[in-house]
Amino acid sequence: MENEAFTDISGRAISLDCQSHSGFCREFTVSSPKVSIGKVMVYTCCVWLLAYTIFFFTDNTAVLSSAIIVTLVGMMLHIHFVKVDHESLLLIGSLGIQLSSSYASGREITTFIEMSKIKDIVINEAIYMHQIIYYLCVLLKDPSEPSAVSSVVPLFQSSKPRLNCLEKVYKSCQEILSKC
Repeated sequence: MENEAFTDISGRAISLDCQSHSGFCREFTVSSPKVSIGKVMVYTCCVWLLAYTIFFFTDNTAVLSSAIIVTLVGMMLHIHFVKVDHESLLLIGSLGIQLSSSYASGREITTFIEMSKIKDIVINEAIYMHQIIYYLCVLLKDPSEPSAVSSVVPLFQSSKPRLNCLEKVYKSCQEILSKC
């Protein structure tokens, strides 16, 4: 079990935890930093200051109530649907791949891909904003033509690790896939 520090495509620190359960089973977990209380306070203060300024000129108390409701609902939605605490990839050589995303609210989404549907795991590149980024993805076999690729499933979509982190996961995954 090893835990290494890496960065995402924006330069923020993330960590990669690699666990080898057996020769045919490995788990990789990419963790992002927790929600910053300082950022939350700054956003909340800005919205409430703007609402108070509007209230000062209009004497409409609905503006203050709306600002409170909007910030509370916005924070709840962000924590429940946007902020991913960690993403994991569990590769079991003879069985398949389990992908999990855990959100800050505790919500977890898990997907399983059978080994018979997997063609390969590759590092792909894409243009994101004004830069080229790399991402790890699973190529799925086309049921009608096994030599073709039917779809691509990107991994670690929220954490967006840099190439050095992806290479470590890729090499370990290829080790297991070569044994199958």
